[in-house]
Amino acid sequence: MDVLNTDECFWCVEAQFQLLDGVVSVASGFSGGTVKNPGYKEVCTGTTGHAEVCQVTYDTTKLSYSDMLEAFWKSHDPTQLNRQGSDMGTQYRSVIFYHNENQHQLAEAYKKKLNESGAYDHPVVTEISPFTVFYKAEDYHQDYFDQNGNVPYCRFVIQPKVEKFREVFKSKLKK
Repeated sequence: MDVLNTDECFWCVEAQFQLLDGVVSVASGFSGGTVKNPGYKEVCTGTTGHAEVCQVTYDTTKLSYSDMLEAFWKSHDPTQLNRQGSDMGTQYRSVIFYHNENQHQLAEAYKKKLNESGAYDHPVVTEISPFTVFYKAEDYHQDYFDQNGNVPYCRFVIQPKVEKFREVFKSKLKK
């Protein structure tokens, strides 16, 4: 088992990564800030330094860290600074929190490769930082898309991302 801590809107990340065969669990929460035990409303103020993140635990016999990085970078726009779609603020920054030096080097190499490839019109701004602590978000944020699929945000923001993710990663999805 291994863990990937990654950000953009945690509801979107959670809904997408839960689909991958080998993902054991996905928890929505916060990381990267200075305030201990923050809540969602506090993080939304942008004053805690935390980002919305998902802690993804996965089976390394089915998925590699490189697979997880590919899913991360293909699941959002890593060129938007402190923003994903209409969600704005430092809490929505694109970030990977690595757990060891191997993860650090792989994430940096992938980011460099993306920038050199010209895949995007703008540079990848994804922050790559050492993991320190993860604070799990309130219960109503867990399995958000599964529990709230009919609310407008889920239908118009998360659902299209999930559909695109299913198409791009169809060979790596749970049966």
